[in-house]
Amino acid sequence: MGNTFGQLFRVTTFGESHSGGIGVVIDGCPPKIDISDADIQYALDRRRPGQSEITTQRKEEDRCQILSGIFEGKTLGTPISILVRNRDARAEDYVDVAKQFRPSHADFTYEAKYGVRDWRGGGRASARETIGRVAAGTIARKVLRAFYPKIDIVAYVIQIHEIVGKIDKSKVKTKDVDANIVRCPDAAAAKKMISLIKKVRAEGDSLGGVIECVVRNAPTGLGEPVFDKLEADLAKAMLSLPATKGFEIGSGFSSTRMRGSEHNDPFEMRSGKIRTSTNYSGGVQGGISNGEDIYFRVAFKPTATIAREQQTVTASHEQTMLTARGRHDPCVLPRAVPIVEAMTALVLCDHALCQRALSWSKE
Repeated sequence: MGNTFGQLFRVTTFGESHSGGIGVVIDGCPPKIDISDADIQYALDRRRPGQSEITTQRKEEDRCQILSGIFEGKTLGTPISILVRNRDARAEDYVDVAKQFRPSHADFTYEAKYGVRDWRGGGRASARETIGRVAAGTIARKVLRAFYPKIDIVAYVIQIHEIVGKIDKSKVKTKDVDANIVRCPDAAAAKKMISLIKKVRAEGDSLGGVIECVVRNAPTGLGEPVFDKLEADLAKAMLSLPATKGFEIGSGFSSTRMRGSEHNDPFEMRSGKIRTSTNYSGGVQGGISNGEDIYFRVAFKPTATIAREQQTVTASHEQTMLTARGRHDPCVLPRAVPIVEAMTALVLCDHALCQRALSWSKE
């Protein structure tokens, strides 16, 4: 299984939804980076289950335990390992579906590939795996800030179902995102989103939507020109997340309705630096960051587990009906915001280390 992400800043996650815990090992982190338990805990609390009436009611504290690689508040340059124990696992909720394949879950594909699967809450395919990514992303942010003090990564919900928020990505801040439980900075749209999620949850159904992420004060030069393009690695990172179904950067698919004369980003001099007067490229040209804001959007499907009877088959090929149990998010987007930010930080940190290695070799 592909459990490791990154080239120089390498992240390996482990654990399953209802196993003893979830964790991560980070290799390649530079030494002397300031990091504390509180830094990691803050990020984990933002993705923690049971934090509002529109998320899963699984009650997990998600307390992080740093096992290695950090001493007296600084990274050592050695592998960092972090563990979060599962305290509120309920395997009994899934006994009835142990031999059934839940529609649009990874149950069938894991069974087909490995011949065995952990049926307790999706096992390794559960979004609970992203705890390790969020913890690692916190450290990646610290490394990025050490290299580029002004860099800022902010993600937010821009759409739930057909409700679309109006958000100025050049100005939005984390405090604006966390001002409501759906994490949409447009207060009017957020109110409608929350109401719709509650309504659909009561109907035993679920919703999907779109998260937008912006990276401000990004440096020029991150990314490689061919197979390791910055936007390609961002796309891989985002599409590796559970429930993701689409990725677009800059103008994305809307560029297909534009002409070259409309879409090209003209260069200009601004405060002694080469800049672009528009940013349809989304901050990346030729696979390399150009110093403008990097922005992209990630599409999330409706949560696969719903409280409605659905048609399925068993592992012994018998047709049957399934009514899912367990505790699940009616919409994953509010809790996916910090996960998108974490994966963004991991990609940028990895590319930053690669760029610094290149700069060092040139010197």
